[in-house]
Amino acid sequence: MAETLIDLPKNTTHVTCERLQQRLADAIVLHTHAKQAHWNVKGPAFIALHELFDRLAALAGEQADRLAERIVALGQRAQGTAQDVVRMTRLPDWPQGVGSGFEHLNALARATAAYANGLRADARAVDEVGEMVSADLLVTLAGETDKMLWMLEAHLAADA
Repeated sequence: MAETLIDLPKNTTHVTCERLQQRLADAIVLHTHAKQAHWNVKGPAFIALHELFDRLAALAGEQADRLAERIVALGQRAQGTAQDVVRMTRLPDWPQGVGSGFEHLNALARATAAYANGLRADARAVDEVGEMVSADLLVTLAGETDKMLWMLEAHLAADA
């Protein structure tokens, strides 16, 4: 643990960073899932989905950076290597054989929902140990992610 003048009890910092680290792993995986879909989507809605998936990738990448920076600000080491992420993520693996725009949308909506739900659960847990700054960050990220999920689901409704 690095020195910091942030005056939080060690247990609060430990619980908070553990939760932030979990979401960091999931944000990195969500980013790679969105890029996988972005690169491989085909069909009549190609350009709309291609751009939507890139927006999701950008959001997940930016959120990963904010999570990692908060972990480091609290005196911990952000763990974002491929090995770390594979070991820690709770998001589902990208399904094999995904081809249609609908299949990409469905897989991304499920991964995005799992990530957003994790953000909300961790916001509650971090708030319970008294770390309001990180709880606020997690709530903000959940709101941003919910908006993106709404956009994915709007496309799913149109494709159904």
